[in-house]
Amino acid sequence: MAKTHRYEVTVTWTGNNGTGTSGHRDFERSHDVSADGKPVLAGSSDPAFRGDPARWNPEELLVASLAQCHMLWFLHLCAGEGIVVTGYADRPVGTMAETSDGGGHFTEVVLRPEAALADPAEEERARALHERAHGLCFIANSVNFPVRCEPAFVAAG
Repeated sequence: MAKTHRYEVTVTWTGNNGTGTSGHRDFERSHDVSADGKPVLAGSSDPAFRGDPARWNPEELLVASLAQCHMLWFLHLCAGEGIVVTGYADRPVGTMAETSDGGGHFTEVVLRPEAALADPAEEERARALHERAHGLCFIANSVNFPVRCEPAFVAAG
């Protein structure tokens, strides 16, 4: 039997300005995302949808989740293969298309991780581990749009 995992969070709307949703412009999209024992994430909608630009929006969090999952798999695989990574940063970009009915969907996310390798001669093996990490990523395996990875490598220094 497959092992399952459960993830529980609480999303609480905090944007009632006193009249609830009495009108489209009468409430904020502000909300808090929380889980036991963790800091609260301040959320909102994208500013294009009347959201607060100082708060995280669901689209940003989805892109971040894809990048985090890939990174964690990549680092795990490198450790198992004896490839020493001394630094890692990703600047992923997600593209979402709005539909005529006001909805929308992601069309792709491009991960752009840059890993610092203690031994630059390991780049080819590390590149292969990015491909493997991509295939193992729980989040990438759960979405219905393409997730591409365009890795880059630098020498540790």
